[in-house]
Amino acid sequence: MIRNVVGSILALAGATAAVLSPFRAWYDGRHGRDYRIEDLFAGITDAKAEVIGSVLLPLAFAALLTLVGVVLRSRLLVALAGLVVLGFTILWMVRVGQAEGGLTVDPDGGGLGTGVALALLGGVLLLLGALLMAGRARSRRAPEEVSTPPGHTAHPGPPGGPPPEEHSRYAEPDPRANRDGYGGNEDYDRRDAPPPYDAPTRSYDAPDPDGRERDPDRDRWNNP
Repeated sequence: MIRNVVGSILALAGATAAVLSPFRAWYDGRHGRDYRIEDLFAGITDAKAEVIGSVLLPLAFAALLTLVGVVLRSRLLVALAGLVVLGFTILWMVRVGQAEGGLTVDPDGGGLGTGVALALLGGVLLLLGALLMAGRARSRRAPEEVSTPPGHTAHPGPPGGPPPEEHSRYAEPDPRANRDGYGGNEDYDRRDAPPPYDAPTRSYDAPDPDGRERDPDRDRWNNP
């Protein structure tokens, strides 16, 4: 927060200095608003420019970028404004140096004036403001919640294991799960019971065809 405030103040101060610079003397007492924009690309002439078509136009555009960047807390826009101010100022210095055969600084008011110094200072302050600004804070997105179908209640599964539905689907059935009404497992008890051929045998007396009760001792002695 503090970085944004300090950076915004420096950026606004730099934009103000850049806009005021064309109303000051740039070279040999000639103001910056008197230089045409096309002279920066075709060569410096003595023709006087209109205010709209002068060097003031790109500097005013840079000030507008600065205002938008401060409102949006955009470091990119503020830095771009600083590059525009420095770029046009340095281009003007190159063209004037070519036309005059060199740049001079005269304490009596000749040569480079205070307007150029304000423009350079404004560009530097804009870049410093962009560096100090923290920019817009990035909002952290909350993790999306998994939607649960209506009528279904999600139950947490065992840690590190499959979900409850899959766990119950692939789990082997417990043989002791199906119990009868007396607390035992009918299938399990039947499986552990001895087979039929291991059960003890029991003999039964068959009735005599003559209707008499059969005597085992008599049959044993009467048989040849």
